[in-house]
Amino acid sequence: MNIQAEWMRGGTSKCWVFESEHLEQTEISLDELLPRLYGSPDPRQIDGVGGATSTTSKAVILRPSTDAEIDVEYTFAQVGIEEATVDWGSNCGNCSAVVGLYAIEHGWVAPEADVTRIITRNTNTGQIIIQRVDTPDGALPIVPQAQMSGVVRPGYKVGLGFRDPAGKTTGSLLPTSNPTDTLRIDGRNWTVSMIDAGAPVVVVRAEDLGLDTGNYDSWMAAVELQLGTLDEVRREAAVRMGLAATLGQAARAIPKLAIVAAPEEGSGNDANAMMLSMGKPHPALAITGSIALTLGARTPGTVLSSIVPGEPRATLRLRTPAGIIETWYEERDGSMTIGVERTARSIATSTIHLPESLGNVAGAELATASR
Repeated sequence: MNIQAEWMRGGTSKCWVFESEHLEQTEISLDELLPRLYGSPDPRQIDGVGGATSTTSKAVILRPSTDAEIDVEYTFAQVGIEEATVDWGSNCGNCSAVVGLYAIEHGWVAPEADVTRIITRNTNTGQIIIQRVDTPDGALPIVPQAQMSGVVRPGYKVGLGFRDPAGKTTGSLLPTSNPTDTLRIDGRNWTVSMIDAGAPVVVVRAEDLGLDTGNYDSWMAAVELQLGTLDEVRREAAVRMGLAATLGQAARAIPKLAIVAAPEEGSGNDANAMMLSMGKPHPALAITGSIALTLGARTPGTVLSSIVPGEPRATLRLRTPAGIIETWYEERDGSMTIGVERTARSIATSTIHLPESLGNVAGAELATASR
């Protein structure tokens, strides 16, 4: 059995994009199918299409929406690498950037004017994301030319606007009702903010890790020495946020953990940030995480608000390992939108061959069910 898929880059992530009807035809559980297709469990994912990193072991499953107000609905899957698991608990902002582009390229949405507006809904969280894809003269450019930090080559420009993103996973912007909480981990007190916007995120002060806040380039090596402790912080936050009943039940993908500090004087940035993804430092920044940081900076009393003092501003500049990410905030007609600019492009159209063992299992199940 074969499965049609598109390999796409969205922002600083890569994902395989599947149409839901193609996967449904296999009659195999996605929790079993996706790890096998990706080559998990194996840190190299050598026998599958996974990229062996948290930013390249991702899937987007989409369909045209039957809702008249929504163009495309999609589900995001974070496929485990060392474990044969799939995490469905959150969205990926970078991979979200491929959805509108896919819809245009496959004729689901007709380009219009110089910018085509595609209304998308992420089914993991119920989040509405308004996507704006540049289509000068009513068509995608023959050669994409939009640049972004963290990606060497250009892609198609995609604007992502997260509409009213607070509390989509836990029901509240501040799941513990507190702008800051103190966690006792590894014999130390950690002052953290637990925020749910775009994705649940626990925000940690760089000072509590003993990082040199005046030398951002030194963070990576120091953070990698403390990954075990940081995962304990993250798991405790998962319980406090109501995402897991016990530390052991905390998912790998959520909550995300972000380390923040004030920027170097004169840098022109608002904060330095480093995020963990699937237990390792993220090479850039999870876009859903940047949404949480943006709203956290606008919420009095949080770790971020103490770093970004003064009146809330329309944009927020975050330094990441891949460069600067700038988010924007607006309110209109009683609705809040937090957005960011990304680029995306299609890399390959592919036929993925379904392993015979899975196909045989599916066939046996169908034969048994028909008796």
